[in-house]
Amino acid sequence: MLHAASCPALIMQCPVTRQKVEGGGETLKQTSAPSSLEERNRTCGCLGFTSPLPKMALLEQANNAPPENCFRLVILGSAKVGKTSLVQRFLFNRYDDNYTPTIEDFHRKVYRIRGVPYRLDILDTSGIHPFPAMRRLSFITGDLFVLVFSVDNRESFNEVIRLREQILECKKQCQKVGVPNLLNIPMVIVGNKVDRDAHRVIDPSDVAALLGGQPNCVCVETSAKKNTNVDEVFKQLFTLAHLPAEMSPSMHRKVTPWYEGRSGNQQGGRLVSIRRKMSDACGAVAPNVRRPSIRTDLLMAQSRTTKDDIDQARETRCVIQ
Repeated sequence: MLHAASCPALIMQCPVTRQKVEGGGETLKQTSAPSSLEERNRTCGCLGFTSPLPKMALLEQANNAPPENCFRLVILGSAKVGKTSLVQRFLFNRYDDNYTPTIEDFHRKVYRIRGVPYRLDILDTSGIHPFPAMRRLSFITGDLFVLVFSVDNRESFNEVIRLREQILECKKQCQKVGVPNLLNIPMVIVGNKVDRDAHRVIDPSDVAALLGGQPNCVCVETSAKKNTNVDEVFKQLFTLAHLPAEMSPSMHRKVTPWYEGRSGNQQGGRLVSIRRKMSDACGAVAPNVRRPSIRTDLLMAQSRTTKDDIDQARETRCVIQ
């Protein structure tokens, strides 16, 4: 039996009281649970128990991420250039050789990096763009862009040139006095299907001429089929956007959306430093995510023309509808 006198702080810090018993001794008696989370998190070393704060799953943390940590990545390009294959490599590291035309797919990846939640929405667009207004809306609401062409298809490269000009024009129209430079847009141009190099019609010099010293724009040649340089695309993109490098697929642990993290301060019986715990990056693909409504995107597009509403718009944009 523990003696209350051996722990002077017991009365003040633990949910117990002292009770007199026959023989003059004192025993510990459990009382009601603490009313606040701070009280629950206190520890009595002599009793050897802790009552930690309730943990929050990764998905819940990301759903409550600050607006400045929420971003939308838009994937654009002609049909059959491998846009969806690149997305599937990025999210699940898988490849499907069967072609299914994309109308529009929406994905969300959530992260916890150095203890901070991040959310990345990914819009995989159609290559035939039957609704020009919807495509223009994706230009306005996007924060980061990946433009994809096939190295064996000249027209797909010409489409990337047109897309880039249209994105810059839309951003320019949104730019107002006092608003940060919206033309400094993180953009990666991807020359996909280098596994078909024997049929190449686009020379790297053509891409170099397109870039022409433009800021925040680089080109990466890839093969989604062979998983060549796919990770490099997103490393370059996140670097241009000044986002954590750990958002790249190879730089974080893959966990479930309901992952809460390691409990306690030990791992394998060894103490883990605070620095190690804070840098432990993890990420997961959010399940059952629907694209925000057109109304939500329209409100965000409208608010982007004024400085005061930008932050509110970014918060609205990141809500699961």
